Amino acid sequence: MKMSDEDLELDMDANLDDDDLDLESDLDSDSSPKRSGILQSTSKRVRMIFSVMASPNRIDILRILNSKGPLTYSELKSLAGFKSKKESGKFAYHLRKLLRQSLVALNKSERRYTITNLGKLVLSLARQIEERSIIESGKMYVRTSHQSIEEFNSHKIIQSLVREGSLPLELAQKITEEVENRIYKYQTTYLTGSLIREMVNSVLLEHGHEEYRNKLARLGLPVYDVQEMISNLDNVDNGAEGLLFNTGQRVFAEHLLTNILPKDVADSHLSGDLHITNPGIWSMIPDTIFVNVKELIEDGINLGGKYLDVSRIPASKQLDDITSSLSIVIALLSKEASQEVVIDGLVQLFTKHSKSLTELEQKLTDAFATASTTAKYNKTSTKVSIRLQLGTDTKIINSIINAYKNYTKITPIPKIGLIVDVDKGKITDVSESIAEIISIGGHVMFAKGQTSSSGVTNGSTKITTPLSINLESVSINLPRLAFESNKDETYFRARLALLMKPALSSMALRKKEISDLTRRGLNPILAKNTQYMQRSSVSLVVNLVGLKESVFNILGFQDNKEGRDILHKVIETAVDVGVKKGKELGDTVAICMTETEASARFATLDGEKYGKNSSLNSMEGDSYSQGIVINASEISNYTNKSESIVEANKLSKILSGGLLVTLQIDNDAKIADIKKSLEKASELTTSFKPVRKIAICGECGFKDEPFEDKCPKCKSPYVV
Repeated sequence: MKMSDEDLELDMDANLDDDDLDLESDLDSDSSPKRSGILQSTSKRVRMIFSVMASPNRIDILRILNSKGPLTYSELKSLAGFKSKKESGKFAYHLRKLLRQSLVALNKSERRYTITNLGKLVLSLARQIEERSIIESGKMYVRTSHQSIEEFNSHKIIQSLVREGSLPLELAQKITEEVENRIYKYQTTYLTGSLIREMVNSVLLEHGHEEYRNKLARLGLPVYDVQEMISNLDNVDNGAEGLLFNTGQRVFAEHLLTNILPKDVADSHLSGDLHITNPGIWSMIPDTIFVNVKELIEDGINLGGKYLDVSRIPASKQLDDITSSLSIVIALLSKEASQEVVIDGLVQLFTKHSKSLTELEQKLTDAFATASTTAKYNKTSTKVSIRLQLGTDTKIINSIINAYKNYTKITPIPKIGLIVDVDKGKITDVSESIAEIISIGGHVMFAKGQTSSSGVTNGSTKITTPLSINLESVSINLPRLAFESNKDETYFRARLALLMKPALSSMALRKKEISDLTRRGLNPILAKNTQYMQRSSVSLVVNLVGLKESVFNILGFQDNKEGRDILHKVIETAVDVGVKKGKELGDTVAICMTETEASARFATLDGEKYGKNSSLNSMEGDSYSQGIVINASEISNYTNKSESIVEANKLSKILSGGLLVTLQIDNDAKIADIKKSLEKASELTTSFKPVRKIAICGECGFKDEPFEDKCPKCKSPYVV
């Protein structure tokens, strides 16, 4: 007849009591204080204890009780590895041995087993014997992460747990002891710092200390991923520097998602509810910088030794010095923004040099060309945009435009663009020159007020500071929210509000992280402008993606007045939540609709999750809608009362952070046609970005006229 675990436990307890009585009678049988009798009893007890230590199973039971604390019979049996019913008798035998020698005690009221002080002493002795045997056979050394070999020292594990993971000392000692036992048990021949850390993290997880484990996790890449990066160098730009940068990006992205962002926000990004652009540098540098370069150049900048090749930019007054400083400032500023640097004050900077316009154009062309090597934090380099306010100094504005046109001609893919502010001037004054620039691949944006080339406005325009920034890079997947709202428009807007609140809180956290790093010198130019630290010069911007798909495809509304009213209500909800949350955080919050890599990512993730034939299908193919697109070939038919124009202006007015309106220009459009389209679009909408695809020869860089198969100049088939 087989006995259950409970029967074995009760039977063991009964036998234990008898055995204990026998042991006591043995010790008390000779009541005379004879030394030989005491020594004989002591020797017998020591031999019995050593016999207990002879079994690895019994040592394991002691170790488990020492690290875990009081355990029930079933818990101890399972942790000791006796999981099958066939092993129940074997486990009971080992536990009975430990109980008989008082190495383990049973609390009968709680039915839990604990290790006694004698048991701890025996366990310590066993560990010392193990350590001594290893030492006698050869010392154990560790290959550390700082490229050295050191003798293994368990105290360093305790120090790391307390210093890095903030563990209480007693817990750190317990974890270390268990890790140390495993190291000796596995008899690892090649011991490394990373292997020890893996063991520590494994033990922490087993004990339910996930938060401590996250603090102690090693950030890096698997060996396979490193080998893949080296093997696929076609995807790496900028040589070894690009390879190292991509590696660093992945490490810091993991750090952001594991240790900096709140868990719910990190999970929302990973699942596709929202998207964080450039997570590798998200907590290091801002996205868009609006800067008055006149003050920077005229006052000079002390970089505090943060750049080895440039220690300071001296105050500049002469034309040569100004243009030289301009190219340096542009190149350095691009390192302190992940998306764009919008440069203001260039017209005022050159006002005193209006008598030498030809020289100004030449030197500006050279300055733009020199500054084109901007930082590259993603698939595209950081944009640099020169903002020109029409209606100020016409001669200087025309000179800057001509210099930019010359720069565009000699640069296959320009890294610098223009933002033309038409608020106080006439577009007809520059439309022909701008049309020429667009025809050869230049980047131009038309807007009113301070706006980036992506259509996002500067939320700090009321603050008269030489520098202000936008923290963007958070986009919300509206089609996903709508799809999971069961076609309930009210519930959809409620879910949007719920998602925005933690997202904005994380952006406020981001602001603090960037501020701290900047103050400590990571972004030298930002650090030298103390106005950056002012709360009012930083704006938090949230981007809405896929609004049309949400309202028209998923919620089921028609693209008519009723449907567009719902669309407006969604934006108004986001704006209201942003205002309220901004007041709570003490920051300016703006809502925009612009281009972002999130659009394609959302569409891909939703297609994988819900199927490509679901109602989540994009209206624009492989990505969700982002802003408004106007076809230049049809713009002559538009009026201020046209539905698409009225809708674009309405959205632009409701959105607090800007709307990107793209003017799509045909590839074969002539300069005169482009000029007319620009002037017409300026009459109809407050801001727009003309976009025209052009062919560029990958061999000689030719792009002066449209071509498809071969370059007309060098006959190369390599067309970009």
